[in-house]
This record gives sequence, C-alpha cells and structure tokens, in this order.
Amino acid sequence: MGRSESYEAKTEQLIQPLIDANNFELVDVEFVKEGSDWYLRVYIDKDGGITVDDCELISRAFNEILDREDYISEQYIFEVSSPGLMRPLKKEKDYKRSVGKLIDIKLYKPVDKCKEFTGVLDSYDKDTVTIKMDDDTQKTFDRSNLAMIRLAFCE
Repeated sequence: MGRSESYEAKTEQLIQPLIDANNFELVDVEFVKEGSDWYLRVYIDKDGGITVDDCELISRAFNEILDREDYISEQYIFEVSSPGLMRPLKKEKDYKRSVGKLIDIKLYKPVDKCKEFTGVLDSYDKDTVTIKMDDDTQKTFDRSNLAMIRLAFCE
C-alpha cells in the first residue's frame, strides 16, 4: 500500500464514526497532489443531498481529529465536499446503488471500434460490468478496461 492509500485508509477509519453519527454516507476519501499542493478530500452524501452546513460540520469535527492524530507528514489542504453528479463509481455500494440507472463508460481499449458507451447498468461483478443499450442489446465490459464509469448526466 502506497503512502496516499495509507493516508486514505487511516482517514476512512477515523472519520467513519463521525459520518455514521450524523447519518451521512462516506462516498470516498482521496489524498492527491494537484500542482504543488496536496489535498485530503472527503466526499459525503445523504438522502436529499449534502449542504454546505453538513460539510462544515464534518470539517470542523474532523479537523480536531486530524490535529490530534497527526498521521500525515506532508502539508495538505483538507476539504469536505459533496461527491457531485458526475462522480465515478468506485466502490461496491456505488455499483449497487446505480443498477438500473443510466451510466457513461469510457474504455482504455476500444470495443467494437468505440471507447465510449452509455447505457443502463444491468449487472456487475468483480471482473465485469454489463449495460443495456438503447436497442435492448447488452454489452459486457472487463472492469480492467474501464478508464471511467459514472452516472450519466441528463439535461
């Protein structure tokens, strides 16, 4: 496990009780470098959506834990945010929640000479994702070939 993954795992472990106590869902944690700055980002959600006040509540409470635990050696910026409409599907619960919904897929290697597909998520397992296309045909993709998978944005 790399340094970023270690920080993310420790953050998930420490923040989960706070998330649970407020009846939120922990969507994702990431520790990433953008430009010259490191960011520790926590994405939270709840039925009806997350508000700025929800983010502030978690941010203030977790800042105290971050100060006490002091497990990240780099200087970083801490942010709590809503995952947004265009968030990728990463975890088992993301896939489970998205069955029956319209999704966008981008592939590393083309399938049928195409790298982008949109369809309804029909099923998935640890190795594959199957979508139902507009013409009611199904396409199955290897998860190892998924560059991106997310809910489709419908205007």
